Amino acid sequence: MRRIEALHARAGSDGEKVAAQRARQRIQARLQQLASEEPPTEFRFSLSDQWSRHLFVALLRRYEIAPYRYRGQRRTTVMARLSRSFVNDTLWPEFLELQQTLSAYFDALTDRVIEQALEVKAGEAEERPEPQALMPVDHQGSLL
Repeated sequence: MRRIEALHARAGSDGEKVAAQRARQRIQARLQQLASEEPPTEFRFSLSDQWSRHLFVALLRRYEIAPYRYRGQRRTTVMARLSRSFVNDTLWPEFLELQQTLSAYFDALTDRVIEQALEVKAGEAEERPEPQALMPVDHQGSLL
């Protein structure tokens, strides 16, 4: 699907655009065929953050699947009716791949913004071996 969309996006001629559109229509027809062979089931997806949720909803819409949630469900919940094989073979693996790419992009962007704004190196804290005994102190540094 991504190759077809990339072909459509960079198509130089009308003929290439038509070919990409026809390929996308064939994939959509295959999805409909799968739906008739394996009746859609209602799935509930719980996503950890708004970025993952936005990405997942966009991916569902890309495949012309209507995402929804019931009144009272958390905003991190996305419901959809689809075939189990489509979820296992196509949707979920593609989502995980895109989520990993998005996360890496956000990590790099966050580090760059911090480094530019604070003019210091961003990243993780240094890891050290644990000391033998920790003395309890208050927030001002005085021993308790």
